[in-house]
Amino acid sequence: MRRRTFDTLVSLTGMLLVVVLLVAGGLLTWGHNYIGSQVYTQLTSQKIYFPAANSPSIAGPEFAPMKKYAGQLLSTGAQAEVYADHYIANHLNAVANGKTYAQLSSEAQANPSNTTLANEVNTLFKGEALRGMLLDAYAFGTMGTIMGYAAIGAFIAAAIMLVLSILGLYHARKTDPDAEVLTGEKISS
Repeated sequence: MRRRTFDTLVSLTGMLLVVVLLVAGGLLTWGHNYIGSQVYTQLTSQKIYFPAANSPSIAGPEFAPMKKYAGQLLSTGAQAEVYADHYIANHLNAVANGKTYAQLSSEAQANPSNTTLANEVNTLFKGEALRGMLLDAYAFGTMGTIMGYAAIGAFIAAAIMLVLSILGLYHARKTDPDAEVLTGEKISS
């Protein structure tokens, strides 16, 4: 195969890859923005605020991560994770001495007349449901962040491939039309 033909084919393949990377980067950017918007909208519509830094509800050392967001409206996936794991989880542990909803529910079923136990089961169920929803927001927020980084990577890769493809086309123009790919020798006509 002639060197000029090879260089041209490789460079055109690079240009095709540039288009693919630009489309991927665009879609990843759209996904990042969409997820970020949805997480923000869903969380802010709940109007959950972090307690003030001096609030007795976050006085212990297990609540230390909460102080970073003290008094703020819960609006991001990262905030949702902190609220779920360092506020709700700690308070739920205090409700039933660290027992899970499943453990406490089994006890309540065995003692149906125990209203205190039934109330604790109800509290744990509601708290774990909210905690699960907040952790879902955290997971989606994390996916959106990853998509944003992947979009940046795709755009950078597209720019690099564009430069390399242009250089390849330039090299193809300067290459001797009769040069062979592997040997570099001229092909006799």
